[in-house]
Amino acid sequence: MRTGASTITLAKELDADITAVDFLPEFLDELQSRANDHGVADRITTLNCSMDALPFEEGDFDVIWSEGAVYNMGFEAGVSVWSRFLKPRGKLIVSEITWLSATRPAELQSHWEIEYPEIDLASAKIGILERHGYSPQGYFALPVHCWLENYYRPLQSRFDAFLQRHGRSDQAKAVVEAEQHEIALYEKYRDYYSYGVYVAKQV
Repeated sequence: MRTGASTITLAKELDADITAVDFLPEFLDELQSRANDHGVADRITTLNCSMDALPFEEGDFDVIWSEGAVYNMGFEAGVSVWSRFLKPRGKLIVSEITWLSATRPAELQSHWEIEYPEIDLASAKIGILERHGYSPQGYFALPVHCWLENYYRPLQSRFDAFLQRHGRSDQAKAVVEAEQHEIALYEKYRDYYSYGVYVAKQV
């Protein structure tokens, strides 16, 4: 997926002012450039900061959209902290790595318990939302093509350039090997997990 793809789509589809947050300024620069190309730069304000130190006031937003990012804080910490930035009845749309079945192979369980211990079933994530003052409105799991065509295949195509930039160092090779291992696990066990997208209303 290209940097800022969701932000560009939202800006095209909605009559809304959007604040895009990232702690990497180069990603925001790329988003701004793409927004200009798509004619939606006037709808997007970029903000360079961390998601766990947002400078907003209570009730600033009608909607908070977090795609593939809340794991940096942890799901429960993220939805808890962000709730105060929503207006009453405001919407939260957040994606989170989610088990699709109550049981799964030990190899897969072990990997994700190390990488992201908060991985859990959708029912558990919905329970967290409810405990933090949200009313769940919808849930769906991302289809396979979102993982393969939009994420893993483009990532794989950049591995060689990444290794060259870093002189094929042991550290760079370790990064690529870890990513390749994760891709292989997904290709083998994709029926057991995905990113779940949760839609909830502040109440």
